[in-house]
Amino acid sequence: MPEVLQGRRVVLGVSGGIAAYKAVELCRRLVDAGAHVAPVLTADATRFVGAVTFSALASEPARLSLWDSPEPIPHTRLGQSADVIVVAPATARVIGAYAAGISDDLLVATLLATRAPVVICPAMHTEMWEHPAVQDNLATLARRGVSIVPPGVGRLAGGDLGAGRLAETDDILAAVTAAVGRSRDLIGRSVLVTAGGTREALDAVRVITNRSSGKQGYAIAAEAAARGADVTLVTTTDRQVPAGVGCVVHVASAAEMEAAVVPRAAAADIVVMAAAVADFRPVAPPPGKLKKEDGIPTVVLEPTHDFLVDLGRTKPAGQVLIGFAAETDDVEANALRKLRAKGLDLIVANDVGAPGAGFEHDTNEVLILGADGSAEKLPVLSKAEVARCIMDAAARRLTEGVSQ
Repeated sequence: MPEVLQGRRVVLGVSGGIAAYKAVELCRRLVDAGAHVAPVLTADATRFVGAVTFSALASEPARLSLWDSPEPIPHTRLGQSADVIVVAPATARVIGAYAAGISDDLLVATLLATRAPVVICPAMHTEMWEHPAVQDNLATLARRGVSIVPPGVGRLAGGDLGAGRLAETDDILAAVTAAVGRSRDLIGRSVLVTAGGTREALDAVRVITNRSSGKQGYAIAAEAAARGADVTLVTTTDRQVPAGVGCVVHVASAAEMEAAVVPRAAAADIVVMAAAVADFRPVAPPPGKLKKEDGIPTVVLEPTHDFLVDLGRTKPAGQVLIGFAAETDDVEANALRKLRAKGLDLIVANDVGAPGAGFEHDTNEVLILGADGSAEKLPVLSKAEVARCIMDAAARRLTEGVSQ
């Protein structure tokens, strides 16, 4: 486990869902990482797990109520002393009460009495998870800077399959570690991030696209927001919006992405062009659907406008402009050529054919090259960790005034 948790005070909130038993393992892992863990269980949580279990494993006895402590205001002490609060599992009730500011138990009162980072790990049945009220409450918390660890998809307590099961312990630990160790060096800065692969119409039904999932772009947006930036995300995907991202613009084609990005770019301190923008598009897609019985069509392509070149040419003084190079051969040479030709400050290059890297994976292996001659080769890391390294490099350039 990362050393960042050593000696940190973690309030572990456990609410009343069947996944509460998984919080026992989370508690043990946090303690093993050197954290001081203070468990707070809701009354409903004790219907699934015992307070004695957490008291035995954690760093101090589990607390169940505002009224069972010798301290007159336990929620204030817990909230003010915490380095991070994680709620796993977080039920719909706790999420709703926290979003609405209803401090009807010790856990929600502690959440309201802290300025520490908060990590919420929802777990509930699929219908509850998908309910608009729950999603609205989560969106409210995300706008306030709360980190949301989305539930997984799999077998649920009722025996059926669907979204809503508590995220894996390793994913929760990664989110807690990120919340504790993350710098707030981008407060007052604006960051524009693009994500996903554009789609170019072949006819009224079909499109030409690429394999980009948007995962790396979303991870970058999440990292920038967690570091205090005002983040705008221009995306072609409908993935869950990262916590703290203030503005999301949905687009489809390269032309739509250009129209969304160019007017906003000049006001950004950092622009991260992580999206895989199409290089070509059909010249004249028909307004209707191409029919099989009409035979194999001839598709004539034309280049899309490379507006990243325009961003490099018109980049304001002090702005950090970051491009991506997804390559299959001569990765470094091709990336350096793009870096220079497009007037970038940084370029993130990777071999999309390498194991565990590139499109659709949850991990990536990249080379970060700078216009100042710097080069940082990263091993295979999670895309969240890659995002942190990218934003570290961007933040250094803002601080040092290295931007071209």
